[in-house]
Amino acid sequence: MRTAREARGVTQQELARRLGKPQSYVSKAEMGERRLDVVEYLHFMRAIDGEPLALLRDIEREYGFVHAKRKRR
Repeated sequence: MRTAREARGVTQQELARRLGKPQSYVSKAEMGERRLDVVEYLHFMRAIDGEPLALLRDIEREYGFVHAKRKRR
């Protein structure tokens, strides 16, 4: 998330202002000290004009998650 924020030229302070949260909220979320729920994640990404699904795909690749395809009957 930090990379996505920085790529858009947004500081932690600016993002915090956009979210109406303290700067420490952004810092802890980016450092993994605070987990975001789905709604918080969407707010975070929209506040930086980011694409939530693209970042999730990047995270999925980075951590090597594998999809098990289900057989349809």
